[in-house]
Amino acid sequence: MTSRAASFGTGRSPTGVAAPSRLALLMAFFAIYVVWGSTYLAIRYAVQTIPPLMVAGLRHIVAGVVLLGWACSRGYRPTWSEWRASVLLGFLYFVLGHGSLHWAETVVPSGWAALLIASEPIWIAVMAAVVSHGERLTGKTMTGLVLGIVSVGLLVGVETAAGQPAVVIGSIAILLGTLAWSFGVMYSLKAPLPRNAMARAGMPEIIGSLILLTLAGFTGEYSKFHLPAVTARSWWSLLYLITFGSIITFTAYTWLLDHVSPTLISTHTYVNPVIAVFVGWLWAGEMVNSRVVGAGLLTLLAVFLISRGTGKSLQSKVLAEEAEVP
Repeated sequence: MTSRAASFGTGRSPTGVAAPSRLALLMAFFAIYVVWGSTYLAIRYAVQTIPPLMVAGLRHIVAGVVLLGWACSRGYRPTWSEWRASVLLGFLYFVLGHGSLHWAETVVPSGWAALLIASEPIWIAVMAAVVSHGERLTGKTMTGLVLGIVSVGLLVGVETAAGQPAVVIGSIAILLGTLAWSFGVMYSLKAPLPRNAMARAGMPEIIGSLILLTLAGFTGEYSKFHLPAVTARSWWSLLYLITFGSIITFTAYTWLLDHVSPTLISTHTYVNPVIAVFVGWLWAGEMVNSRVVGAGLLTLLAVFLISRGTGKSLQSKVLAEEAEVP
């Protein structure tokens, strides 16, 4: 256990302020465990009758304005260099990362998408070793990388053999989006981003959402959007993504970073796919067969091994910079 976690047991948080109540901690972990895990199904429901780029753009423009407005109301003033850094991060995180996820969930089951997104630590481990040279590939890391590749192959391989190109293309899009998000995480470690946590999330969200809404126009989504055809379930899912998936859960995440160990917070990486698969099975009737279970177990084992094989210093930095998963 790190010194940040150890300090919690003394009645003080890692930042030196009074330790939070047990109820507050439980509610915050419920948000990053359950709420984040359930957003995959909310995305699937939202894109059923609202075009996917519009869903991603609308949820992030509202959340971004709220978060940045909150920061500015407390005295924060963003600089031009921070805005410039936010442009690239917004493109990587929300255009490539979330845009591809929202589009892919028109054809890919939500639990399946969550398992593919869980490959993010695999990409980050490779980049840390190859691109930034910040880490060496240990035996545990290499084993985790191999298991991660096997888990992806287990998920996508059968659809490839069965001739379901839409699912395969959607799965590839999610993996490419996860790769883009991982590039964003590595970039954020050295980029001149706002030190204020709310502004650091809100500014890239605003930039990313503006690009997404522009792309929605170029791809013809506005002409395909028919307001009377939007179901109540899609509207409620979009509202859920904005309030719970983006604003409340991110606030809980940044609050936890000030009070408990980053290693403890990182456990959401293991829990989110499990919640997503369970919720998709329970509420949407998504199939959970031995292949999905096997791929899920391999993914979780891969993430566990990579987290143990990656240096703590880099891991803490990466965890502190990750803003939002789904």
